[in-house]
Parts: sequence; C-alpha cells; structure tokens
Amino acid sequence: MIYRSLGNSQIKVSALSLGTMTFGEQNSEAEAHVQLDRAIDAGINLIDTAEMYPVPPKANTQGETERHIGSWLARRGRREQLVLATKVAGPADWLSYLRDGNLHLDRSNIEAALEQSLQRLQTDYIDIYQLHWPDRKTNYFGALGYRHPKHESATPIEETLEVLGDLKKAGKIRHIGVSNETPWGLMRYLQVAEQKGLPRVVSIQNPYNLLNRSFEIGLAEIAHRESCGLLAYSPMAFGVLSGKYLEGKQPANARLTLFDRFTRYTNPQASAATERYVALAREHGLDPGQMALAYVTSRPFVTSTIIGATTQQQLEMNLASIDLSLDREVLEGIEKIHTEQPNPSP
Repeated sequence: MIYRSLGNSQIKVSALSLGTMTFGEQNSEAEAHVQLDRAIDAGINLIDTAEMYPVPPKANTQGETERHIGSWLARRGRREQLVLATKVAGPADWLSYLRDGNLHLDRSNIEAALEQSLQRLQTDYIDIYQLHWPDRKTNYFGALGYRHPKHESATPIEETLEVLGDLKKAGKIRHIGVSNETPWGLMRYLQVAEQKGLPRVVSIQNPYNLLNRSFEIGLAEIAHRESCGLLAYSPMAFGVLSGKYLEGKQPANARLTLFDRFTRYTNPQASAATERYVALAREHGLDPGQMALAYVTSRPFVTSTIIGATTQQQLEMNLASIDLSLDREVLEGIEKIHTEQPNPSP
C-alpha cells in the first residue's frame, strides 16, 4: 500500500480507501465486517462513511452503515490504526426524515449529527468530519447551468467553521473536510480559516473518474497549491467503467440494475466513451476497472481513491489496482479519448 499526507496534517492515509455506502443495503453486517477485515489486511487505513448511508437513502435504513462499522470496531478494536471519516448532511428535500428535514450546517445540526454518528460508530472521535454538500444553493451532484439564488437562508461558512472548531477543541473531531464543493466554496473555507484562526480544511471529497474529470478545471490547482487533496469518490463511475453494463447488460444485484436513481454515468455520450475506455484497457491486456482506478490514484492532486464493492471478488480486483502503473501508451490513449469526448458525465 502507498501512504500519502492528509493535507497539512501529520496523518498519513492509504492511497486506496474503503467506501462503505453499500453496508446496510447491498451488504449485510457480516459481509461488511469481512470487507473491513480484508481492507485493513491489505493496508487500507482510511474508512469513509456518512450519517445518511446506506445508499439509496431511506428512512428505515439511515445510519445502518455507521452501525455496521461500529459493531466491527467494537469486536475487532484497531481504532487507533484507522483514519475514520464520516459526513454531516446538508439541506436536502429528499432527507425530510432526518432531523425533521432541518439540515442546515449550523451548531444545533452539526452537534446533533456528530453525537449520533459517534454513538453508531462506537467511538469517541472522528478523524475527518466532512460536510457532505454545501449549505448554500450551488452546483453539485452533476448540476449544470448555475443560477444565482434570489433568496436563500444558508448558514454562513464562518458559523459552520466556528462550530467545527469548538468540536475539535473538545476532542470529538481531529480534522475537517468538505465534499461536493465548488472552487469558490473551498477557497472561502480556506480563507475564513486563515483570517479567523479556525480549523483548516484538509481534504475535499468530490467525484473524479474517466467520465468526469471536471475536478481538474478549477479544483485541482487549489488541491495542489493549498495542500487540500482530493478523496476521489465514484472512481469507477458507479461500476460503469468496468464495462459490465455495456450492450444493455444488467448484471444481477448490480447497483444500476437494482436502483433506477443512478443515471449519471449511463447517458449515450458516457456509454460511448466507456466503450472506448474498455476497449483501450483490453487492447493493452488490462482489466478496465483496474485501469480506471489506477488512473485516478496516479493523479498528483489525489490523496486517496475511495473504492467500494459488494462482493469479495470486486474488492480483490479493486485492491489489486494499487500495483498497476499505467504506461505512456495507455495514458496517451486515455487523453485521446478524453479530448474527443470530454466529461460526458460532469
């Protein structure tokens, strides 16, 4: 395993991290524990979760992912060896069942969310406490065509950072991160922290994969120059880049087979690009999914690539990607496809 610095902190995190949003929906508690055991044995030390998981989010399963991780921690120990990351949800109409739908990133919500996460995870502290998406109205989750909001009641970034600062002083969180953020948002968090002596963001968790390299446009430079690296989620584009959905295939128990809400990476342009990436991988004797993961992990602004799996076979394939180094010919092939079909799934 390769280890990299987490922002400007003293923490080293594995270049591959384990995403857990299937725990409690597609994976049982026992299966979750097996995945966690295998990931740790492979050298992974960063485990990522969120209060709203599993996905798809539902009232009757909310928090199950953290509970499965918590029961594993209680049985196995090893807490001091791990970098545990979770997230507090921001405003969302589709989460009306969580804290009565009042999900602003203010003191009462953040403190309540953190206490509940700590209880479910059976731990006294969180290593990276992340803001799952912005409080303000802006573009994330693939939204395009920015529209300036006429009226909004977003919690000021200063207030959010002050709350997180108090929680850090109390020892309940060690570091903070943002997720699904924009260049303006990330720079504003960094600016306010510097001006007011508040905790500095150490990571940003946004989507990044061969079908969506929009992070490179504005955020990659910030990640590099401000030591705020990317925790890349959806590095295989919901599994699409494995090639298993090509030609209209719907594998049994696969995410896109089970849930019709995941359409971000299946539009005609994305499917056409996927065909080319899969063909490129096979032309060079590579597994398409491993090529996709190795590309993400190799980017200089990426701190860790968040892998996820529903089967042990998938997990083993994902773990093996850490040993794959893409040669010049493969990288040139990737850039050629990207130039001709850029970001079909922003």
